[in-house]
Amino acid sequence: MNVKRTFGVVLTLLGIIGLIWTGVQVIQHSGQVTTQVVIGIISILFFSTGISLVRNTKDEA
Repeated sequence: MNVKRTFGVVLTLLGIIGLIWTGVQVIQHSGQVTTQVVIGIISILFFSTGISLVRNTKDEA
């Protein structure tokens, strides 16, 4: 498996985990708003970067 594709999968999973965590914090009204916004933005960046790495990396056998 390609290293870029593996790194893309890891970034995507970290983004999903961060987005779920941010959603839970918003629903429970726990945590500071600025922390939730920062974690949410970083999670969106990780998720979108991971998806684009997986999508744009070609498999070479």
